[in-house]
Amino acid sequence: MVDTPSVSFDRPIPGQSLTSELGNAPWQQPPQYSTVEEALEFYIPRLTNQEFLDNLFDVMETGIPLTTIASAMQSSGVMSGKHSLDVGILIIPVLVETMAYLADESEVEYKLGSGMGIDNSKPTDTRIALATKMAKEKLGEETEEAPTVEEPSEEPEKKPMGLMSRRSEDVV
Repeated sequence: MVDTPSVSFDRPIPGQSLTSELGNAPWQQPPQYSTVEEALEFYIPRLTNQEFLDNLFDVMETGIPLTTIASAMQSSGVMSGKHSLDVGILIIPVLVETMAYLADESEVEYKLGSGMGIDNSKPTDTRIALATKMAKEKLGEETEEAPTVEEPSEEPEKKPMGLMSRRSEDVV
C-alpha cells in the first residue's frame, strides 16, 4: 500500500501578510523617540551596562567593525519602533565613537570599519605612485611621455559580407 503524505491546511495563504491592516507593525507607528538626543538617551545607558559591555567586547575582539555593530543596533531600533530611520542614521557616528571610547578605556582591540581605521603603516600602491611622480617632477624629468597620435591607415573599404549583408547589385 502506498503512503500518501497528509496535506495540512493549517498554514498561511500565500500573500496573506500583504492583507493585514496597515499600521500593525511597530515601524508603521510613530517612533517612541523622535529626536537624536532622545534616541541617544535610550542607547548610551545600555552601552555602559556591564553585561552588555562584556558581550560587546567579545564581538569586537572577533573583528566585526564598530560601524557594523552600530548599524545593526540602529536597524533593530527602527524595526522595534524606538526611533525613525533618519534618527537612526544620525546616531550611528555617536554610537561608534562611544563604543570606541569604551574599548579604548578597557584596552580592547577593535576595528572601526568603513575606511575609518586605515592602516597607515603600509604604503598603498597609490601613495607609492604619487611619491614616485613627485620625485620625478623634483628631478626635472617628464612624468609622462607625449601621447602619440596614430594616423588612420589607408585601407581599402571592406565590403559587407555575410548572410544579411546587402549587395549593391541587389538594390533596386
